[in-house]
Amino acid sequence: MRVLGIETSCDETGIAVYEHGRGLLAQAVYSQIALHAEYGGVVPELASRDHIRKTLPLIQQVLAEAGLTRAQLDGVAYTAGPGLIGALLVGAALGRSLAWAWQVPAIGVHHLEGHLLAPLLEDPAPAFPFVALLVSGGHTQLVEVRGIGRYRLLGESLDDAAGEAFDKTAKILGLPYPGGPELARLAERGDPERFRFPRPMTDRPGLEFSFSGLKTFTLNTVQTELPRAADPEQTRADIARAFEEAVVETLVIKCRRALRATGHQRLILAGGVSANQRLRARMNQAITAEGGQTFYPRPALCTDNGAMIAFAGCQRLLAGQNEPLLFTPRARWPLEQLAPAA
Repeated sequence: MRVLGIETSCDETGIAVYEHGRGLLAQAVYSQIALHAEYGGVVPELASRDHIRKTLPLIQQVLAEAGLTRAQLDGVAYTAGPGLIGALLVGAALGRSLAWAWQVPAIGVHHLEGHLLAPLLEDPAPAFPFVALLVSGGHTQLVEVRGIGRYRLLGESLDDAAGEAFDKTAKILGLPYPGGPELARLAERGDPERFRFPRPMTDRPGLEFSFSGLKTFTLNTVQTELPRAADPEQTRADIARAFEEAVVETLVIKCRRALRATGHQRLILAGGVSANQRLRARMNQAITAEGGQTFYPRPALCTDNGAMIAFAGCQRLLAGQNEPLLFTPRARWPLEQLAPAA
């Protein structure tokens, strides 16, 4: 089965073709970073309009790169939520229309399920069951995964997600949009011994997260330390390093707890923040020291992309699931509401 995947949940237009038994045949991603940079964040209306402009040309490009015609496709998968409702409508309307015109089944994919299953595109792929840390700009969740659609939420952020905290802290430090990767680069020059920031909610039991207080602590440190710093640039780097260390250690502590609580030995990291190299190194060191294994998608599959949607959609279509002509994109959609794949 060959499936076209369409991802338009936010500000990346992602298109891919996945074939069951062969793997990813081709993919392309168009990022709207330059469009939104002057506003310091994503403008939903502009995002929707740019998806309208780019989605169909990218589909044509990916099919050409895969050496396929539309007649050789067996299904269409599109992101149905969660995300920006206008952006979701673009991908969903186009995906459902193409499926109807091509007379193939269509399936709406949960954006987080796409991220969660992205490591299964790699070799070796993790076997079920495992614990997943979904860590991105909008979500920080620990999920027990026993199969496709068999998910149990273990814990999540009570306020800011880790990626959101990265972006907001980057803005506090005066870094350009998108801030998360810029903060990580600045932190490379920082002195890890100069500041120590709190590790939120690690001094109590449980698997919940909270990063808004850490963001406020960083703001207070900036306001106190920068005006009197002999070397402001180095001080900014030191603050960035302290912030990154605090987030990374917090995530590591919670993941270790989740593995102990479930008895599983496999951990996957997915979502945009999972591309952070310090997080990968620390997590791998901590989990392997306890006899566990860590799995990550390649960096190109950490951010929003069509490959993860094509793969997740293919698994659902193979299980006999599809959707009627009427579709319902959802800005909010709890992962636990998904039905298991048969």
